Order: sequence, then C-alpha cells, then structure tokens
Amino acid sequence: MQPTEIINYEYGTIACYDYYLVVVMNQGITVKPEYNADLVDLAENYFKGRPFGYITHRKNSYAVDPSVYRETSKIENLVAFAVVSTKEITAQTVKVEKMFLEKPFRLFAELDEAIAWVLEEVENAK
Repeated sequence: MQPTEIINYEYGTIACYDYYLVVVMNQGITVKPEYNADLVDLAENYFKGRPFGYITHRKNSYAVDPSVYRETSKIENLVAFAVVSTKEITAQTVKVEKMFLEKPFRLFAELDEAIAWVLEEVENAK
C-alpha cells in the first residue's frame, strides 16, 4: 500500500495512510513534547475524528523525552501506538516509554506486524 501523503519535518518523515501514520525520525534527534503539535494537527485535520494508529519505525538512533507521551495520550482519536525495531536497546526503552502513554502500545520486529495490529485496533475502535 502506498501512502496518501508524505510529509517531511525537521525531525523526520511521516507517511500518511488511511488509518495510520508511519514515522521515521532522523538520526541523533531528541523527540520533544513540542513535536506533538504536528501530530495533533494530523489527528484533527488528516484523520478528522476518525480513529488512527501511530507507527514509529526506529531505523535510526535517537532519544525520546518520555514526557512527550503525556501530550500524545490526550489525542482522542489516536487508538494505537506501535514501535518497530529489532534492537535490544529499543525493547528496554519501550518498557519505560509504555509507562507514560495511556494508549495501547506494542513493540514489533517487523513493520507488517505493526500495521496488522494497528489496523485491528482501529477497527475495534470504530
């Protein structure tokens, strides 16, 4: 499936699909709470109240300020959050990140697995 839109930001690239986003952050950045403004904009305008999922494909090494998830949790139509990575350090990081996000949150080794889970969560939220 091809994205309906690809958006480049200073911190990474977001591929927009009908029911989910696939995000690839740039190498070496720190994901900060102020980046949530772009996610809120997509939730309100691209998805317009429809349930959607967020998939971060962690191809690059970067840091995440866990407080970002407090704001992310407030996005009502965000129904699933997936991380795709095969790195052991990511598995440890995800355990901490999960404590801050009040949404279903899972780690996957393959992008296809994450997409299938997100689509199931979106369907259940309809």
